[in-house]
Amino acid sequence: MSRYTGPTTRINRRFGMAIFPANKAFERRPNPPGQHGANFRRKVSDYGQGLIEKQKLRIMYGLTEKQFRNMFERAKTRKGVTGEVFLTMLETRLDNVVYRMGFGSTRAEARQIVSHKSILVNGQTVNIPSYKVAEGDVVSIREKAKNQLRIKSALELAAQRAAVEWCDVDATKMEGTFKSTPERSELPAEINEQLIVELYSK
Repeated sequence: MSRYTGPTTRINRRFGMAIFPANKAFERRPNPPGQHGANFRRKVSDYGQGLIEKQKLRIMYGLTEKQFRNMFERAKTRKGVTGEVFLTMLETRLDNVVYRMGFGSTRAEARQIVSHKSILVNGQTVNIPSYKVAEGDVVSIREKAKNQLRIKSALELAAQRAAVEWCDVDATKMEGTFKSTPERSELPAEINEQLIVELYSK
């Protein structure tokens, strides 16, 4: 699994959005990084726009190029609008669901929590971040991991942000139910998945 360990503020400023939401410095310096970031303007080609959108989404979900492309290819074989199917596939990954439920403060932290066998799905330990969560699945923290400070801190942070409609979380029990696959209107509006579809179609 790919894990970005570089400067998060730089990535947030590069793409103009909080890909790493825990980093608040982006709000103070939203312009692109570099000496001339505030004044630099360059016309980006259609291909360049698609590439930026792809990199933005790939880094956001912490996938390698190969994992990202393979998932996109699988999305193409399924019924529905390819871009939307692709986004829902990303959202139903276990590491992302753990993050959405507030058990991890970032997707990278949620992925680590899953890898360290701290997560149960329907009462069974699952340590595969890419595991597909299905409607009705109950995701919970293992008893031995409930005292971890990072999980408690993550839940406190999650309480300060809006909860997602497709997850029902009981912070006291440290468990949540994945109620339904999210609709496109419930997913990040700043992502233009159609540009990614066009990029891979060329």
